[in-house]
Amino acid sequence: MISKITVFLMALILSTLLFTACDDDDKNPLSATNPSDMPYDIAIDPADFVDSNFTGNTYFPWTVNSTYIYEGEDEEGAVIRVEEKLIEQTKTIMGVTCVIFHVKEFEDGDLVEETFDWYAQDFDGNVWYFGEDSKEIENGEVVSSAGSWEAGIDGALPGIIMMADPIEGFWYRQEYYEGEAEDVGQVLSLSESVTVPYGSYTNCLQTAEWTPLEKGIVEHKFYAAGVGLLRAIAVEGESGYEDLVDITTD
Repeated sequence: MISKITVFLMALILSTLLFTACDDDDKNPLSATNPSDMPYDIAIDPADFVDSNFTGNTYFPWTVNSTYIYEGEDEEGAVIRVEEKLIEQTKTIMGVTCVIFHVKEFEDGDLVEETFDWYAQDFDGNVWYFGEDSKEIENGEVVSSAGSWEAGIDGALPGIIMMADPIEGFWYRQEYYEGEAEDVGQVLSLSESVTVPYGSYTNCLQTAEWTPLEKGIVEHKFYAAGVGLLRAIAVEGESGYEDLVDITTD
């Protein structure tokens, strides 16, 4: 039996093909008619999701107590360090068991943001994003929680952060909380070569990410099978990058 999620993705693929066929600018994956303007609705059934033995997928693998360490620069030249750790706790959202990533971002050595991201894995192997609890920090004090959201609350809906089988040209919503979190992504390539301090990789996945809430800003991300995110780099509207430098396990 085909799962409801598979049917949902097939419908998205069809709408993407129709959207692309009607687009006069075939060379521009980020067309003027942003796909985030299209209606979005998804019915979540907890029976479609894994509730234990989480593994993620090939481009988004999960290992409890593993920390991914990224270093780079922001657009002002400040040194950036990001630590992303999958912790042992889980959180139930919309009846779905989500794993929790604890993310800390440092700027010139100072902690500037701390976030708990919530992800779930469906039985087809897609990784879903169910929200985040984010805090901006200045001089050791929390100054903002802007951007925080949770699926199922105030109309917010989860999106797909990584497909089990990415398709070139396919766009997808990564999150949806109207006016607060509306990121969308698009698969650009499955054959990129990438070198970062952690290593060199071929046949990498390249995606573009943007949001209608910050028009004109585009970021590209690169993922290696069996490893995960290698690089995030601003390509339009901003500058800056983050490269994978190490993966540690407690």
